[in-house]
Amino acid sequence: MDLSNRTVLVVGGTSGIGRELARRFAAAGSTVAVGGRSPQALAALAEEGFGTFAVDVTDDASVTSARDAVLARYPELDTVVTMSGVMLLEDLRDPAHFEAALTTIDTNLVGTVRVVDAFTPHLVRRGAGTFVTVTSGIAFLPFPPMPSYAASKAAVHAYSEALRVQLDGTGVGVVELVPPAVATAGQEKVNPHALPLDDFTTEVMHLLSQDPTPDEILVERVLVHRWAERDGTYDDLVAQRSQALAMLPGRQG
Repeated sequence: MDLSNRTVLVVGGTSGIGRELARRFAAAGSTVAVGGRSPQALAALAEEGFGTFAVDVTDDASVTSARDAVLARYPELDTVVTMSGVMLLEDLRDPAHFEAALTTIDTNLVGTVRVVDAFTPHLVRRGAGTFVTVTSGIAFLPFPPMPSYAASKAAVHAYSEALRVQLDGTGVGVVELVPPAVATAGQEKVNPHALPLDDFTTEVMHLLSQDPTPDEILVERVLVHRWAERDGTYDDLVAQRSQALAMLPGRQG
């Protein structure tokens, strides 16, 4: 993928990985717009020179409105990155977890589908473009305290695979970004050994720039997750990660 002359929309790009990817695309020479929910974060990004758009991926009308506004300003849009996501702890012994599950699935999975559906006709009409979906190492090696997060990201992986096949021949590609634990504000609380954000995005941009672009963007740190079943390490690693259930309020003491 040529990173220097694209027109990119990063949905969910107001913080963390999404914001850093937006900055890296811009630094490489692309025109970059960012969508998100936080007015303060969007205002700060506008000060940096990004096009900014308010969008809530859990709301159909919001996604449609943002799509129309983006395409009116950037009719040459060729790359859509779907970053929006939440990570919530859930104790499956407590029925109250269900609200967290609904929020997680609506944001991570259904939100991805909403964004992809909104921009598919535009990219197909262009006859060229790329969707970048975002899953997680947790899609392949679950983190037991976050069951719906793992399920939603596994579902986005499967959806991305099907989307790639269905768009074959249209000129529109589908690239799946699979982060490990990355040291953003949320991950630092969960995993002090998370990969530094700068190191992660440097490796991601290198992988994205390859020709042909890989279907899956797998940094070195995530390989242990992605190939755990193939390598026969899955059961032992899940058992190790299950010790984190002590993080749940109902399991402490």
